Amino acid sequence: MQQESQTTGNVRVVREYVTYLRVEKGLRPASCEAYQRDLEQFAEHVEGRDGLLVGATQQDVSGFMEGLRGHGVESRSIARKLSCLRGFYRWLLMDKKIDRDPTVNIESPASWKVLPKSLAEGEVGEMLERTGVAARSADADGLALRDHAILELLYGGGLRVGEICALREEDVHLDVARVQVRGKGDKERIVPLGRSAVESLERYLKMGRPELLLKAGRSGALFLSVRGKPLTRQWVWEMVRSTNRHASPHKLRHSCATHMVEHGADLRSVQVLLGHADIATTQVYTHVALGRLKQVHRMHHPRGKKAGKSA
Repeated sequence: MQQESQTTGNVRVVREYVTYLRVEKGLRPASCEAYQRDLEQFAEHVEGRDGLLVGATQQDVSGFMEGLRGHGVESRSIARKLSCLRGFYRWLLMDKKIDRDPTVNIESPASWKVLPKSLAEGEVGEMLERTGVAARSADADGLALRDHAILELLYGGGLRVGEICALREEDVHLDVARVQVRGKGDKERIVPLGRSAVESLERYLKMGRPELLLKAGRSGALFLSVRGKPLTRQWVWEMVRSTNRHASPHKLRHSCATHMVEHGADLRSVQVLLGHADIATTQVYTHVALGRLKQVHRMHHPRGKKAGKSA
C-alpha cells in the first residue's frame, strides 16, 4: 500500500511538471515526453528505496547517475538527464514543494567537451550532388524535389529535424533568402539560406509541393509526404539514412557548424544560426577551430613543420 501511494504521488508531481513545461514554458510535445521519460526513470530509482521525488537526496541523484554509467549510458545522455532533474527541482523550490535542491553540487559529465560527430565536406557534397542530380532531372517528381530541399536545409541552415517538420509554407522567404524557424521552447529565429538551398526550395515550391498537395487538398506544412501529410521526425531520419548510412539529421546539423568554424566563422554567429540558448553549447566547436589553427601553423610557420622535414 505504501509503495502504491509513493508511485501515485510521483506520477502526480511529474504530470504537474510536464503540464507546466507545456503550458507555461511552451515546450513542444516531443520535448515534454522526453522530460517525462527521464523523470519517470528517476522516480523508479527513488521508489527502489521506498522514496518520493519530493524527498529525494543528493545520494539519490548521484546514485542514479552512477547506475546510468554502470549500464554504459553515454555521458552526454547522463548530462541531459541531470539537466532535466535540475529544472524539475528548481520548479519544486519555486512552487515551495521542497526546501532544498538535491541536485546542488552534483557534478555534470563534461559532455560539452566531446566533439559531436560530423561528416567530411566531401561526404556531404556527394550526398547533395546525388540528390541534386535527381531533383534537376527532367522527370523529377515531387519526392525527389522534396528530399533534396530537406537535405539542403539540414546542412545549409543547420536546422533540427523537428524544425524541418514544423516548417510551414509561410515561413519561407526566398526573396530575401531566409526561413523563419521555431526552435526549442517555441523560440523563433531567422536562418539565412545560401544559393543552393534557395534554388532547391524554389523548385520544390513550384513543382514538387503542388504535386504532393493534390493528395491532401490543403495543408500548411512545407514538406509533405506522398499522401500529402506533414512529415514525421522518424521519416526524415530514415530518408537521410537512406542517402548515406553514416548520416543523420543531427550529423548534418553538426557538419554545418563544424564546416563553418573550419572556414573561419566566429562562435557567436554559429550560436545564432543553430539557435543555441547558451554559448557554452556552441563552445564544443572551439576544438574544431583549434584543429584548424594547428594545421595552419604547421603549414605556414617557419618552425611549425614536423621534425625530420627540414627545408
